[in-house]
Amino acid sequence: MSTHRYERLADHLRERIRAGYYSAGERLPSVRALAEAHGVSLSTAQHAYHQLEDARLIRSRPRSGYFVCALRERPAFPPPSKMAQRPVAVSQWEQVREGTCVLPDTHMHNLGRGMPDIDTPTIKPLLRALSRAGRRHDLIGLNYDTLHGRPELREQIARLSVAHGCRLHPDEIVITTGCHEAISVAMRAVCEPGDIIAVDSPSFYGALQSINAYGMKALEIPTCARDGISLEALELALEQWPVRAIQITPTCNNPLGYTFSEKRKRALLALARRFDVAIIEDDVYGDLSWAFPRPPTIRSLDDEGRVLLCSSFSKTLAPGLRIGWIAPGRYRERALHMKYVGTGSTATHAQLAIAEFIREGYFDPHMRRMRQQYRHNLHAALDVIDAHFPTSVRVSQPEGGYMLWIECGAALDSLALNERLMAEDIRIAPGVMFSATGKYRHCLRLNYAVMNDAIRYALKRVGELIGEMEKAEAREAMTAG
Repeated sequence: MSTHRYERLADHLRERIRAGYYSAGERLPSVRALAEAHGVSLSTAQHAYHQLEDARLIRSRPRSGYFVCALRERPAFPPPSKMAQRPVAVSQWEQVREGTCVLPDTHMHNLGRGMPDIDTPTIKPLLRALSRAGRRHDLIGLNYDTLHGRPELREQIARLSVAHGCRLHPDEIVITTGCHEAISVAMRAVCEPGDIIAVDSPSFYGALQSINAYGMKALEIPTCARDGISLEALELALEQWPVRAIQITPTCNNPLGYTFSEKRKRALLALARRFDVAIIEDDVYGDLSWAFPRPPTIRSLDDEGRVLLCSSFSKTLAPGLRIGWIAPGRYRERALHMKYVGTGSTATHAQLAIAEFIREGYFDPHMRRMRQQYRHNLHAALDVIDAHFPTSVRVSQPEGGYMLWIECGAALDSLALNERLMAEDIRIAPGVMFSATGKYRHCLRLNYAVMNDAIRYALKRVGELIGEMEKAEAREAMTAG
């Protein structure tokens, strides 16, 4: 769905209201004045005000105009997680399996999956490219590929990498079956069973399950939704434990949404150098950052080859393509070996189509559209949260991507919440999935990539059920007291 001019204007006004530019009770410009100030039609200005009315940010008074409502004060960011006492074996497989083994269902509003919007006009050239790749008479799409992947795609990835400060040569890139395989290859390239990997906490559950599958241990480092992983806590951990690698998503983090500043990325790299550990950088959401220019990767700051950069097209184009990549730096030969003993070569068909999609100039316009859409959708999701979630919840403020992290009262059980929601064909991602030890049971992750009336209703029901469960817990506590 495209973002109309009135939606962009509404987003602009929404940001100014939340930033305090307009105070509660203040009269907003007339529809005519607003239209003239922004060079839009009267109809566009009127529609923008109607959106803000629906979001309960403003109200109209007959013959007087539009006035700013008193904002419900939103709690601060979720606080940093606590330091783990020691490296641990990863658990939570049952919750991950249940959340990822469900086929797409038109009746299920799955707010828990890391799924982009694939129903967008800018993806149509990719569908045509896939069709053309399937009709090739040389049957290249039916043959084995090399371990490195198609040179056409590696060349395009190298070209795109310039945007985040990297000067990658195509030969430095290895195509993988999604970013999940890229991270798994990276872990096996630098670690052995029994080794310790430091992770941000909460962390991507796929990476945690890979640590578990390979007999390694995770050391959870306190992480803040505003500032990211605690470098001070990481330094203490590196001094205390024989950590072999740091696995992190520093740009548009999943699930917290933060982006490390370049200064903090340099500081993290300096720690890795000091303790001689590898960094496994998950940049799968990096192209969805709202910052301009796009934030640099840690790999772009690395001149030693100790950063293994992992990404894919699953979050920017479509997950069903299953095309990712890794730039493994000094660990290239080991990574190639791990790729070989894992999946061997990656399927060719989608590689050829994505390479054409990028080469013909469709990728950048698609990304501009999706960044704009996801930013607009974030505002819409926050409007629903403001209106229907308990005032006690803490909400992350992403700097890109399409994930929200919600922290509820300590007594809330997000697994039980998910069970109740599933009875209404709604799914969330319970917070326990994002911890090696089952922390964050009172938290959940929500996806706002698509925003329509059905999704708004699903978000509303999530908030209402959280409120009901928290009230029930409070009554039980009073009775027990």
